[in-house]
Amino acid sequence: MEIGKNLAAVQLEIRQAAEAAGRNPEDVRLIAVSKTKPVSMIEDAVEWGMLDFGENRPQELAEKFLQVPGVRWHQIGQLQRNKVKYIIDKASLIHSVDSLPLAEEIEKRAAAIQKVQDILVQVNISGEESKSGVKPEDAAALCRRIGSLPHVRICGLMTISMAGLSPEGNFEVFSALKRLSEKIDQEQIPGVFMEELSMGMSHDFKEAIAAGATMVRVGSSIFGTREYR
Repeated sequence: MEIGKNLAAVQLEIRQAAEAAGRNPEDVRLIAVSKTKPVSMIEDAVEWGMLDFGENRPQELAEKFLQVPGVRWHQIGQLQRNKVKYIIDKASLIHSVDSLPLAEEIEKRAAAIQKVQDILVQVNISGEESKSGVKPEDAAALCRRIGSLPHVRICGLMTISMAGLSPEGNFEVFSALKRLSEKIDQEQIPGVFMEELSMGMSHDFKEAIAAGATMVRVGSSIFGTREYR
């Protein structure tokens, strides 16, 4: 597995997509999704300059945090309240906050270690019942509630597009999140910052960048297809 070659190819595609959209490529951060992948692969990616890694399972993030120091860990998968304790002192950014009870658990755990935890609010922009995320029409109200928590800082929004959409369909989904972000930003809610848009994966990150993504979560294009245990 030539991780360096794969990384270079993905980074080139990110740069080209940003430039095609009239954006600065430096404004798009690559999150290498290392879920289920061995530490040796992550270490290879670090040697090629990768700093940001995304994990789905909190326990897996916690284990890898101890084995690979000096990088930023992102909790990108669905997070249950009883699993917050595993990552509160380890996650640089939690991408998948979709309810007030989850935010309140993060607040409690962060306060105990005197940390302000950066989070993204996950929005189910496509409306799929199988997906996590707050409904778009409820996102601003959730941001207002979470914004009052002193140890939680909302840095933006996150979404996952629908499977099987055309490039045009993906672009529409991601553009809808961009518009929602701008609408919430106009409210100037204390403690709420719409600086980040985490959207786009291996198959659709170019459309996400065209729509305004500041973070793309790419796994299989870097590490190869996953074999789930």
